[in-house]
Amino acid sequence: MEAIGRAVVEGRSGGIAPARRKLLALWSTIGVTGDPLHRCTLAHYLADLYEDPAQGLAWNIRALDAADAVTEQRVQEHHAGLRLAGFYPSLHLNLADDYRRLGSFDAATEHMNKAREHAPDLPQDAYGAFLRAALDEVAEAISQRDTTPRGSAPGPTA
Repeated sequence: MEAIGRAVVEGRSGGIAPARRKLLALWSTIGVTGDPLHRCTLAHYLADLYEDPAQGLAWNIRALDAADAVTEQRVQEHHAGLRLAGFYPSLHLNLADDYRRLGSFDAATEHMNKAREHAPDLPQDAYGAFLRAALDEVAEAISQRDTTPRGSAPGPTA
């Protein structure tokens, strides 16, 4: 998790290509059957390092699949303050946004609905407020059939 965190910080500081290379190397080490928490976290952040929504979508699908394999016990072993249920609003939001950018509005709506179902699991803090605002922003873009990248989305913009 520390290596994933370091790569994420590097990517957020502008080192997108080196961060992507580091995360891809870690993915190769972890493997598709490795610790689901590591796979979920890595794929979630790696998706943000792609401008192409199709590439982001592939990693966001991997993140959601891995989250479905994580146990609450494993999350608690990593950090006592985390709850697995709190992962799902962000994971579904990212999928909704990728599908929206690809013009697949029905799939985007499906994931937006799932993100909204899980929104009550978000913490009542700045992170939760950020995600709630992003949910509104993506829902509006879906309703407008807008495929342009969001300025507030993490990662590079096209």
